[in-house]
Amino acid sequence: MRRLHPLLTAFCVAFAAGSAAASDLKITTWNLEWLTNRVAGDPALPKDVRPKAAADVKILREYAVKLAADIVAFQEVDGPHIAAQIFPASGYRVHISGDQVTQRVGFAIRNWLKFTVNPDLVGLDVYPSAKFHLRSGADITVELPGGRIRLLNLHLKTGCRDDPLTSGRRQCVTLGRQLRALQGWIAERRAEGVPFVLLGDFNRWMDKDDPFFAGLAASGPLVRATEGQTSPCWGGGGFIDHIIAGGAARPWMQTDSLRVLVYTEKGATWKERLSDHCPVSVRFRIPD
Repeated sequence: MRRLHPLLTAFCVAFAAGSAAASDLKITTWNLEWLTNRVAGDPALPKDVRPKAAADVKILREYAVKLAADIVAFQEVDGPHIAAQIFPASGYRVHISGDQVTQRVGFAIRNWLKFTVNPDLVGLDVYPSAKFHLRSGADITVELPGGRIRLLNLHLKTGCRDDPLTSGRRQCVTLGRQLRALQGWIAERRAEGVPFVLLGDFNRWMDKDDPFFAGLAASGPLVRATEGQTSPCWGGGGFIDHIIAGGAARPWMQTDSLRVLVYTEKGATWKERLSDHCPVSVRFRIPD
């Protein structure tokens, strides 16, 4: 049975912008749900998608200020220009994947942090010849006084939250193929000897004995911040947004610092206007 962490529903304001020590990083994953400058009816958008109004974007930007994260891995963002409306250049630099899709993944990184961009993990697009492409992973390395840490932001195939990967369902077959791409990435990081983090929207609950998480961990020991927890976002439920540490980053992740920023707005209308996901954060204490 999942248990709700007693502190998940409480939100604590983190360090003010630029004041956090390099050895203490607040890292967040946040699916911003169809954040785009496109208008309703644009052929690149599904017919049932309602683009956010300027007022909605303003509210999300205010939540980003409250969040006060050092690194935000975001999903479902249609390019760097709209991302900068949530994470302005006064506080963050934005890197976004090179995909030619409307739901891209990327990072907002505090200006005081030094980072380098690695090639996108295009292997997550397991059907590259298809008309509609799956999302690549955005991959960066953050340089810190005590060393470096590599981050992979991903948004995996939806529709297989707890079914067996061997069920034969198309979504689960696809997720299983994406798992193999992630196993290869983890194996490369272990060979490289670099601390690493996978985070984002996995579209998978990954409860106890989940074969997907077991498949990830088969490539190397991992720690998942959301293990054994339930999310208070929009009334509660299992986590599909996860932060997973591997290599030397495992003891750096302070799992008891897991936090979910819950929107004060309530109801289905606000859920549609803002996002059906809440920001999920955890702190990393990195040796100097």
